[in-house]
Amino acid sequence: MNDRQPADGRVALVCSRFNELIVDRLEHGARRALVRRGVTDDAIATFWAPGALELPIVAKAVADTHRFSAIVALGAVVRGSTYHFEVVADQSAAGLVRVALDNGIVVTNGILTVDTLEQALDRAGGKSGNKGADAAMAALDTLDVLSALR
Repeated sequence: MNDRQPADGRVALVCSRFNELIVDRLEHGARRALVRRGVTDDAIATFWAPGALELPIVAKAVADTHRFSAIVALGAVVRGSTYHFEVVADQSAAGLVRVALDNGIVVTNGILTVDTLEQALDRAGGKSGNKGADAAMAALDTLDVLSALR
């Protein structure tokens, strides 16, 4: 790993308000990890969507601004007793991939898809680390690979 920030120094965190207790922790972890890696705090912008299913359209709007090197999507989808969990998990992931490929921008998926609130807490700064930080680091690492290829 190196300590360079992205070429234009801007990273967008696109976060879901649904399960905000969890997502706040993911956002905080992502922001801390980016700063540790050399991205200045004022070069990190956070945008809030209502839920995980809305993250792709917000990510697309962010990509359309051409102001960011990378987008880190953060959310938490906790399994319920209906099929809705699968729809949200699958479609939000597919939408984020589409934004990345259609717009040629790095988009990482830090949306937790878990069975229980306890699992979400474990992955949002608990015993399993902070997956928001992991998604942020994946964005910077991908930018490094793309930069090396250019």
